[in-house]
Order: sequence, then structure tokens, then C-alpha cells
Amino acid sequence: MASSDRTVLQFSSSSSQSFSAKVHPLVIFNICDCYVRRPDQADRVIGTLLGSVLPDGTVDIRNSYAVPHNESIEQVALDIEYHHNMLISHQKVNPKEIIVGWYSTGLGVTGGSALIHEFYSREVQNPIHLTVDTGFTNGGGTIKAYVSNNLSLGERQIAAQFQEIPLDLRMVEAERIGFDMLKATAVDKIPSDLEGMEASMQHLLVLIDDIYKYVDDVVEGRVAPDNKIGRFISDAVGSLPKVSPRVFDKLVNDSLQDHLLLLYLSSITRTQLSLAEKLNTAAQIL
Repeated sequence: MASSDRTVLQFSSSSSQSFSAKVHPLVIFNICDCYVRRPDQADRVIGTLLGSVLPDGTVDIRNSYAVPHNESIEQVALDIEYHHNMLISHQKVNPKEIIVGWYSTGLGVTGGSALIHEFYSREVQNPIHLTVDTGFTNGGGTIKAYVSNNLSLGERQIAAQFQEIPLDLRMVEAERIGFDMLKATAVDKIPSDLEGMEASMQHLLVLIDDIYKYVDDVVEGRVAPDNKIGRFISDAVGSLPKVSPRVFDKLVNDSLQDHLLLLYLSSITRTQLSLAEKLNTAAQIL
């Protein structure tokens, strides 16, 4: 991939609100894992984003893989053969996933991004550029998405304009706990299953308190009613199973006891394996 003299322009606000993307947590975890395993001489990692385009035009990013590259101030070289082989392998498992863009670690767009984006523009029309700040420049892992437009003067292309677009990061509560741990700059320890459940329950209680406050404000006339929010609350309440408190407590206690039993059995298994390993080592010495 040759060098380029074009200027790279980055804009933080999007002028086209109709174009948006949403990314699954698995993609972020894969990117961070590739960054940890990168070669010592590499400052960042780049890779391909896979997914699909939803009927409303939203780009759904569901998977990714890293692409080896060499990068300097003047040029960028991608392993295109490796990229195509990985794409073929992924599509054998998920044939509906197509290339939707590419990612890079770091904060914002760099000078070599225009060259890489030009390559992916030949792979797919209007690719997404996803950036993940693995260096925690602003105290957290900033995730942004961009699209690019070429700025021309006559027939000459003089710059590549990267425009930020809305990005939605959706996840279930178990994924959110892991993602929050991933964003933290310092972690004392990984929470256990029970600690994760406790954090989820605390977060759920906070959300319920917010809903109570909103409903009370609407009833008292302090806040204007919103039909969309009302439908969301109605759907959430309607999805709850109609069980008595006694039956609900029994279900929770039974599930908790099953979980504790699994923890106990796994602890016994680890102890037996450790004991067997020590006996085997002692037998070999004798």
C-alpha cells in the first residue's frame, strides 16, 4: 500500500444523523485481546469488521479479526492475502456476515487511516472506521465510529474527511459488568458470580427508582408525558411473570442453591486434581 499526500480531517459531530452503527461487546473484547497480543514493535492494531446492514440502514457490527500490518510515517502495508483468507474462513461459519468496515486502536484518526480506509472502500461501499482507545487517554476506553468522504479541488483529491457518526453499544447485564471492568484503568480483582449478581441487582434497583420517579413526576404534572417511554414501561411490566412472592422466593432460593452446589463440586474437583498431581509427582520421584 503506497504512501499518500492527502490531508486527514476529523470532525467530532456528525452532519448525517440518518447513518449510524451499533457494535456488539464481543467486537470490543476481540479488539482489546488483539491489542494485548500485538507484536512488541507495533503501536496499534488494525483489523476487519464483520456484520450486516439492517433494514433501517444501521450498520450492525457483530464480529472482527485482526490483520497484520506494518506502518510508518510515510506508508502503510497490509497483509491482504491474510485478510482474504480470514474472510473466507469466517464466512464458512457465518455466511451472512460481510465486511462492514475496519477498526484501529488509539484515540481518533491518524495519518495512515486514509490509506487503510481507501483499501476497505474497495472491499465494501462506505465502510465504517471504528476506533478503540486502548491507552485510556481520557481516563477511559473511548469508542467512536467514523465514515469518510473525499474532499476534491477540481479533479484532484486533497483531503479525506472523517465524520463521526452515532454509535450504539448494546449489551446484556452480564456483558456490561465485564465491559465496565475492561474500561476501568485499575481493577483490584475480577468479581465472582455472586458479586456480579449483586452488582446487577443494585443497578436494577437504581433503574426501578428512576422509573418510579419519572412516573410520579408525570402524574404530578412536573414532567410532560412521553408516549414512547410509556410504551417501554408498559412492555417491561407486561413481560414480568405473574407469580406470587412466595413462589418467586422459592425460585430464587432454588437457583441460588444450585449455583452454590456447582461451586462446591468444582472446588472438590480442583482439590482432587491437585492431590492427584502431587501423588503422581511423588511417585515419579520415588
